[in-house]
Amino acid sequence: MRNTLQYAFGLLVLSNTLAGCGIIYTVKDPHLHEDVLATVTEFKQRAPGLERFFATAHGYAVFPSIGGTAYTGRRFGKGELLIKGHWDGNCSVIQDCGGTPRHGTSYSELIFFKDATALDRFESDELTFGSHVTAVDVSSSAAANANYRKGVLVITQTKGGLTWQPTICGQVFNYEPNYQTHSAFVMGPGY
Repeated sequence: MRNTLQYAFGLLVLSNTLAGCGIIYTVKDPHLHEDVLATVTEFKQRAPGLERFFATAHGYAVFPSIGGTAYTGRRFGKGELLIKGHWDGNCSVIQDCGGTPRHGTSYSELIFFKDATALDRFESDELTFGSHVTAVDVSSSAAANANYRKGVLVITQTKGGLTWQPTICGQVFNYEPNYQTHSAFVMGPGY
């Protein structure tokens, strides 16, 4: 009886420890992935100078559409983290800059991570953009001459043919890793 109680208590402690890790794994959304690939293609076509960042970046996050409503003053977007061009997990962004977004306006965003340190900040949900961060518009001549700042480079593209520079202040990111490559417990055949 005593061994059974000790065993049950051990399982309870172990399950609570694992549950308390706070790591949520995800699976690839095929519709989102298609949008991400189309967005990457569009960025490459509009600014061929970005090819050097795609080739050398440690990874990059792609948000096909970040938009909001004039009622809430917030913007939201879903995207993916790509490492060497391969899906590594899903991510989301919430932006609350205090101002109201223009009605119906949205934009795409691409974030390059120069090295593992910058990427780790993103993956651990520590990357946020305050008022000091600026983005480069993909259609501007500055996109070809853009460079990293603190290991991060942000490129945006407005949607719907409007010419305005979206602000990226107040962005907070959430990353959900690919369960197949990041899981500590890999089940064998038959599970």
